[in-house]
Amino acid sequence: MDYFDDEPHTPRGPKIRSDDTWAEVRRAWEAGETGASLARRYDVGLANLWRRRASEGWSRRKPADPRPEPVEGWDRHAEAALARFEHQRLEARALAEQLCKAMTGGSLEGTPIWHLAFVLHWRADHLGEAVIAADRAWIAGRGLDLALWREDGKLLPLWWIDELVLSANREAWREDHGLPPGVAPHVPVPVRRDGPKGDGAG
Repeated sequence: MDYFDDEPHTPRGPKIRSDDTWAEVRRAWEAGETGASLARRYDVGLANLWRRRASEGWSRRKPADPRPEPVEGWDRHAEAALARFEHQRLEARALAEQLCKAMTGGSLEGTPIWHLAFVLHWRADHLGEAVIAADRAWIAGRGLDLALWREDGKLLPLWWIDELVLSANREAWREDHGLPPGVAPHVPVPVRRDGPKGDGAG
């Protein structure tokens, strides 16, 4: 028989719990503590606890709603959330398609500027010297003021090209993220163009 099935016994018979003890048990249970935990803590029978709960009508308080209803109401809030999700999904798919095209040897045209460093490194690692030469010509032909290759012909480290691209386009980034002119002027931090050139940098 389970230890918690009935009231604990003493040599003189079942232990009798005071009304005050049961009042404490009830308050703790209604506050969310489990019956098994209370049976152990107060040394009462679990079956008796369930009987008292049923006969006395114990009930747990409904927890407070942690999220208040939005001003626009839940229906409009949910519809707007779904619209945002669908838009983000379309954007993610378009980005994936563009990156896939570039990473399999297609034109760099249309590659989002923020992913240029990643794509250039991928192409250099996987697509051979002819593609590297084409990429250098493409960058030069676009008039991009970015020195992305070392003297030995190797690309600068991925993280450094990311920093260069972000620094060169910092005003566009700030506008995209809603930063008015003059606020947080250090974000993003401008970087020096004469960055890491050594072999150990990437």
